[in-house]
Amino acid sequence: MKHIKYKILLALFLISLISSLVLSIIPVPTICDPGVGCDVVHYSVYNFTFGVQNSYYGVVIFGFLVTLTALQIKKPSKEKKLLIHLAVILGSIISIYFLYIQHFVLNTYCRYCLIVDFSMLVSLAVILIKWKE
Repeated sequence: MKHIKYKILLALFLISLISSLVLSIIPVPTICDPGVGCDVVHYSVYNFTFGVQNSYYGVVIFGFLVTLTALQIKKPSKEKKLLIHLAVILGSIISIYFLYIQHFVLNTYCRYCLIVDFSMLVSLAVILIKWKE
């Protein structure tokens, strides 16, 4: 199957984009119980980077990665491959940091954040397994 690696990555990026959109658009009290999970994570200081809500970064970054990966499937290039790989590696490092924050600092989890974090880690596994491709 041609481009299977990029098709898997595209699916994972789409899942992450949808989760980021949910956190960006839908008010947190309608998707989470007050005082637990998403609510605690959303209203923590860790939800913002440089004054911008992390889910907004997710929408932009995953929107870009979905587009870039679709273009890679249609017309492969070494430059796009490198950019996708670098984004996944950096994103995985950030995901590990956010998992650490949720587990050890906040002691609670946001289900939508977990979807994004684990999607990035699965993306890293796909890239490492299919490195030569």
